Amino acid sequence: MINNIKYVELWTDGACKGNPGIGGWGVVVKWPDGREDNIYGGESKTTNNRMELLAVINGLKKLGSSNYLDIVIYTDSQYVMNGITKWINGWKHKGWKLSNGKDVKNKDLWESLDKLSENYNINWNWVKGHSDNYGNNKADKLANMGVETI
Repeated sequence: MINNIKYVELWTDGACKGNPGIGGWGVVVKWPDGREDNIYGGESKTTNNRMELLAVINGLKKLGSSNYLDIVIYTDSQYVMNGITKWINGWKHKGWKLSNGKDVKNKDLWESLDKLSENYNINWNWVKGHSDNYGNNKADKLANMGVETI
């Protein structure tokens, strides 16, 4: 608990065999009562960055109409972490354009993540991938299971 507030934890990861290629995403959802839900999926023609974003999006969607507003998200993606905590407001201000005038890649997913994020108090955390982190390692296995569904 953070300041006596019950919160949900999400560990998210994406995987891609080829980039672009066959990809998968995985999420470990840990509820305040200790239960865990594991979800995953995949796409046939995608990129690693899209899978990383879809993992977070699907994790937040899994929360549905739960009463939990406080969320802790763990990602090993610098792209997701920097995008949501540093870059997104500038992108929106510039009409989803980069400083060089080009379109933001994965705009559809960034817009979806931005909209979903409005519903929660999110504490974003970057974790080193493929290290000794239980949640990240499990999310990685789920993401690779997602690849295998294609």
